[in-house]
Amino acid sequence: MARFLLIVFIVLCFLSSFITVNTQRTRRSSNGSATKQLRFDKKKGEFKILQVADMHYADGRKTPCEDVLPNQLFHCSDLNTSVFINRMIKAEKPDLIVFTGDNIYGFDATDAASSMNAAFAPAISSNIPWAAVLGNHDQESTLSRAGVMKHIVTMKNTLSQLNPEGIEIIDGFGNYNLEVHGAEGTSSMNKSILNLYFLDSGDYSTVSSIPGYGWIKPSQQFWFQETSRKLQKTSKAPGLAYFHIPLPEYARFDKSNFTGVRQEGISSASVNSGFFTTLVETGDVKGVFTGHDHLNDFCGKLSGIHLCYGGGFGYHAYGKAGWSRRARVVVVSLGKDENVKSIRTWKRLDDQKLTTIDEQVLWRRSSSGSRRKKPPVVNP
Repeated sequence: MARFLLIVFIVLCFLSSFITVNTQRTRRSSNGSATKQLRFDKKKGEFKILQVADMHYADGRKTPCEDVLPNQLFHCSDLNTSVFINRMIKAEKPDLIVFTGDNIYGFDATDAASSMNAAFAPAISSNIPWAAVLGNHDQESTLSRAGVMKHIVTMKNTLSQLNPEGIEIIDGFGNYNLEVHGAEGTSSMNKSILNLYFLDSGDYSTVSSIPGYGWIKPSQQFWFQETSRKLQKTSKAPGLAYFHIPLPEYARFDKSNFTGVRQEGISSASVNSGFFTTLVETGDVKGVFTGHDHLNDFCGKLSGIHLCYGGGFGYHAYGKAGWSRRARVVVVSLGKDENVKSIRTWKRLDDQKLTTIDEQVLWRRSSSGSRRKKPPVVNP
């Protein structure tokens, strides 16, 4: 009997270990389907992200375009936004597509779920993993802010999450992080060498004495700090952050210190929640990517962090007639040691040639970073 119980115990331990290992290896999305681990491309040693900012999708063919040339107006609709996404996917072949809010334009979307299904359809049909955060207009149709995010996380191929697992109290909906591991079969295949952070920057202020847009709250900043700290314990991987509303620090730039254009004011919150300081203190985030201000597409460096706009993407969003809709691409490249060597970006215009503009290096690992400093020479 004792021998039988011992055998049962050993079998149960083995099964427990097997279940634990396989749970760690295969994540499950909210709709129950298995999701692939994000990885760097083994041949190219790269990971490419396509940012889609401010689609403002509504009712498809029925939805007219805004701020386009007179000869475009008759045949232009939400479908032009879908065509642009498909063109970008075909041209760039990204490893991840990130939608940075105002994915649908709530006031004009008859049904929020249907509008989202159509808006994200190109990403879904491409079978490329995608992630989304909320803007300030997503909840203005038939679903609440929570309802919009709950719908998104059930969609095919999405890596979006409602909120972090194990965190009971956190402001907003759609605060989560994704790890990008090394290529299959490499020494870094089981560790994150690029960390991606997604946050809900809110919609509008809920404090009566503070007008304007929302901001990233202390509970979100605490989650970000703890997540960054845990990740940096095992790997000094760089990070990128994506959310909708720009930080007040975006207003610190002028024409002399950014790449791109600034054609409208910075529509940040009217209060500074200190999240930029938090980003600087944690030290791993090298680039922040937002939307919200459609006529700004610049990217500038402040305190070691690049603050970047995606540029207006959607055709049912306000824009500027004759100024092409655009998308931002970020490429993260590895060195021979399988750690991130550089982070580059550029934009593509929705013109006949999908013209590439404003290529720049956001971050490059210092070649002296791993070398020991020589001790100072002391004269006798």
